[in-house]
Amino acid sequence: MIGCIGIVSAGAMGSAVGASLAGAGPRVVVALDGRSDRTVGRAAAAGLADVGSLDRLVAESELVVSIVPPAAALEVAAAIVEAIARNDRRPTVLDANAISPARAGEVARLVERAGARYVDGGIVGGPPRRGGRTDLVLSGPGADALASELTTDELVATVVGDEETAASALKMCHAAWTKGTSALLIAIRSLARHHGLDGALGELWGRSQPELWARSEHEGAVAGRAWRWVDEMAEIARTFEDAGLPGGAARAAGALYGRLSGFKDVAGAPPLDEVIAAVFTP
Repeated sequence: MIGCIGIVSAGAMGSAVGASLAGAGPRVVVALDGRSDRTVGRAAAAGLADVGSLDRLVAESELVVSIVPPAAALEVAAAIVEAIARNDRRPTVLDANAISPARAGEVARLVERAGARYVDGGIVGGPPRRGGRTDLVLSGPGADALASELTTDELVATVVGDEETAASALKMCHAAWTKGTSALLIAIRSLARHHGLDGALGELWGRSQPELWARSEHEGAVAGRAWRWVDEMAEIARTFEDAGLPGGAARAAGALYGRLSGFKDVAGAPPLDEVIAAVFTP
């Protein structure tokens, strides 16, 4: 059994994953030097132990799990590798970020050159919570050994392939649909509003695709998280393009989410009217 797991970093997802893992037995640590009071409070509420620095986290952990915004994944991997070198430690590094397979490959090369083991991962679903299910998909050498260790009541770890970056590829496929269709629905409702056709679209969809109208009415719920998805949509676009497919739909979704950045971490879901107004204010 893994005795100590280090979580980088203690954001909303990282803290929830850490709390779920800690509930299964391992000691779970975070490095909170220089972090905000909000982050410190979140980690404390999750029952995570603060070891101060990334160096200390690496020195104490058998498994280091990176859960950071996509744009920071490579930089954070480099910092973890530097801490590995300074401490002469070789923990397994699980990259669980929403990044393209190509980016995951870059992270893997950094980790492996440092003499540590890399495991690819992707988190599907919201932060783990009691009574819910969040999936952690894993791939590559070492994934099988981790799956049972990282499965809890709320977090289900599954190996999805032997290929080193298969987990990242699957995460990109899933997110392309979930986040891409949310952006498309918001854009369509905004376009209909621009042309004064809200009522006509509602009547048409009500007859032909009632589930779309109902879903679009609740898309304001994504506004508070949309700022996090701008870079993720760029990673999705890269994944499509690296496969020889057009990535423009994902880039367009990222541009739309960028217009919703003013709702960052807003409490509650803003009305769709407010979201549409923000879409028209680049």
